[in-house]
Parts: sequence; structure tokens; C-alpha cells
Amino acid sequence: MYFCSHSSREPWRIIFAGGTAGTLCVLICFPFDTLKSIYQTSSKECYPRGVRSVFSEILQEGRMLTLYRGLTPFLIRAFPANAACFLGYEITIKVLNYLFPAL
Repeated sequence: MYFCSHSSREPWRIIFAGGTAGTLCVLICFPFDTLKSIYQTSSKECYPRGVRSVFSEILQEGRMLTLYRGLTPFLIRAFPANAACFLGYEITIKVLNYLFPAL
């Protein structure tokens, strides 16, 4: 179910939708990726319970902003990269529908 037909979608709307979705995804997933990275770069003895140990240590030290360290470069990259990817997907779908209308 679509709110508008594929032919009426303007490129700037597609770019904005893809960029916004990618940026929101980065904002939501970034803390989990940071926990994983801290765990992977430490020795096994540091965090015996895995990522849970990393998270509990960050909570005990009151460093919640640690989860968002390095976010700025990701956000600078997120909007244009995801906008281009989404636009490329939509263009590909349009071309394939034109070439193979019966599918």
C-alpha cells in the first residue's frame, strides 16, 4: 500500500526520506555499536559477562555520553550516504518496472 504512486514521487522527497531514515537509524543504533566496539577492543578478562559488563561499567561511572563518542562523523556521512542509496534503489525499481512491466 502506497500513499502515492511511484511515478509521482519527486526526487527531493526520496532523497529527504532516505537521508532522514538513515540519520534516525544511526542515532538509534550508535550506542549499541559503541558497546560492541568497546567490548571487541578490550581483553577478555576486562568484561567477563560480555557487552552487559561494558554497559554496567559505563552506568556505574556515569559516562552515558561515552555511548555517543564519535557520533558527529557518522551523522555527517549518514544523511548523504543513505539518501543516495535510497534514491538509487527507487531509480532501479523504476527502471526494472519499465523494462519488465509484467513482473
